[in-house]
Amino acid sequence: MSSVNATPRVRLHIDDTGGDGRPVVLIHGWPLSAESWKAQTGPLRDAGYRVVAYDRRGFGRSEKPPTGYEYDTLAADLAGVLEDLDLRDVTLVGFSMGGGEVARYIANYGEDRLHSVVFAAAVPPYMLKTSDNPDGPLTEDKAKEMEDGLKQDRDTFFDGFTKDFFSANSELKVDEKTRQEAIALCKQSDQTAALGCMKAFGTTDFRQDLEKVTVPTLVLHGDSDGTVPYEGSGKRTHAAIAGSEAVVVPDAPHGFNASHADAFNRALIAFLQK
Repeated sequence: MSSVNATPRVRLHIDDTGGDGRPVVLIHGWPLSAESWKAQTGPLRDAGYRVVAYDRRGFGRSEKPPTGYEYDTLAADLAGVLEDLDLRDVTLVGFSMGGGEVARYIANYGEDRLHSVVFAAAVPPYMLKTSDNPDGPLTEDKAKEMEDGLKQDRDTFFDGFTKDFFSANSELKVDEKTRQEAIALCKQSDQTAALGCMKAFGTTDFRQDLEKVTVPTLVLHGDSDGTVPYEGSGKRTHAAIAGSEAVVVPDAPHGFNASHADAFNRALIAFLQK
């Protein structure tokens, strides 16, 4: 476990299992931290991979600067992690918001360091429903409701958010201990970071970024994701990236790397081994 200067701008906390296995870099969802990958780290390590997970700026144990919560800067942070650790032949796994970093990293930095990528319950290609993006799953009214809720009462917002995060068809798919652990991670987020990243994942258009993805790609999603619905996100990403694979996990909510960890890990490791 180490902490390094991922870019000149901000200090990121990085968990790194080390070893000489092929590196898998895990990029967490909003508003959590690398701790949210704990059900993946051991199985990936045991399968022979070097597992690197970092806390996004403003979240978890990373530095919490007042700015930099848009995807060009967040992708630069990711680039800094890969460069500082000199990681090559990497698989990037972007969960939810983290899928945006994957797409923008490729658009801005290319694929020289990459072996493959995974979009897991990820926000691309474009969440916000607009006149030129009618299939976007996030309406302006819902985005405003989320922003207002977070501004007004963080504790109440995170309580409701984690229920939705881990629920499929209104049924909670994790135990209460797991949900409370997620709430504790949410509360580690800086408010400026949480609001800035909420705007970023809700309003960033990744359609042109996805056109630049040519490495092997897995789209991994829960079929009952109410936070980032498959129809408006993963399904469209799969269609946009030629040759990509899609695995849709039945009865799985947004936070299915925790609720359906076995199915998630099986699909991920099978893809890594190809």
